[in-house]
Amino acid sequence: MSLLSPTAHWIDSSFNPANVVLHANELRGSHAAEHMRRAVEEMLETWKIEKRQVHPILRDNASNMRKAMDEMGVRSLGCIAHTLHLIVHEGLLSQRSVSDTLANARKIVDIQTDLKMPTKRLQQDVQVRWNSTLYMLQSLMQQKRPLSLYASEHSLPSTLTANQWLLAEKTVLVLAPFEEITRAVSSESATCADVIPAKTVLKRVLSREDNSDQGIRTMKSTLLEAVNQRFSEVEKEPLYYIATMIDPRYKDRYFTSPDSQKRARDSLIEALEEIERNRMPQDEEPATKAPRKSQSGSSLGNIFDEILEESEVENRSAISSSAVVEVQSYRSEVSQSTTILENTCCSESFSGCCCS
Repeated sequence: MSLLSPTAHWIDSSFNPANVVLHANELRGSHAAEHMRRAVEEMLETWKIEKRQVHPILRDNASNMRKAMDEMGVRSLGCIAHTLHLIVHEGLLSQRSVSDTLANARKIVDIQTDLKMPTKRLQQDVQVRWNSTLYMLQSLMQQKRPLSLYASEHSLPSTLTANQWLLAEKTVLVLAPFEEITRAVSSESATCADVIPAKTVLKRVLSREDNSDQGIRTMKSTLLEAVNQRFSEVEKEPLYYIATMIDPRYKDRYFTSPDSQKRARDSLIEALEEIERNRMPQDEEPATKAPRKSQSGSSLGNIFDEILEESEVENRSAISSSAVVEVQSYRSEVSQSTTILENTCCSESFSGCCCS
């Protein structure tokens, strides 16, 4: 059964985020773009939501959904969790030694009933969820000693060599940052502002070379190339860069080029100037500077802080208008160090999709 379900997200009058699942429709027949467009339009009409009120629609990355939203004339963004899945999938397939290790690991997991071990101890991976592969490797690492003892007395359908156990450990370490960010962008508190910083942090982590990379260098370089390719346009998308710019955790600290920083700053200034032109003058309380919070214990936490510290030493440009003054004052404040990695879901059964 295929379902199409709209979830509405909004901010109330007190600036508190809210969301609710409106309903679910069973999709029958063709999944062509035209059919999907009509189905979404009918949902909006049912709830008396005009297209101009949609800002935007979050969808999966399938070409039919992308085309359907384009034909509707509404802005849309793809699922970041799915993009991360595609990136990791490319990386795991790029190195033969790693893919062979995973194949043997899957065979070992299949004997968990014979081992009379709790099913949850050894987890089989699922093709549509890359993080299930990480969970499988982690469960094997936890049961390495019992498995080795059992293999010494019984014939297993497959075993891992000493080198493959080492590759499994290294693969877990490389995939851990993707797991953290997948959970973060799948949480209820995730926003468009999280995408550019996530991309920037992943690029930095994957760019760092280490002696321990032996055996997985091809996988790391493929992951880095996939991140660059699949996130190549995010800093050109206003929905992403404006959201990042106005988020006090990030501001313009995580853009990867001066052009991207300038584009975000100029767009924010332009938006403020438009607001100033359209509103009556009124007294406003000055914004208070948010205190820097302590970073989480996440393995990526230091990377987020490192990027912030580097960007906060840059020189400030000249001030020429009240909108520019506002933006420059905002940028000069110390950024909050709370990142997307805090307050994320820790359940192993999470959906892994930001578009649910």
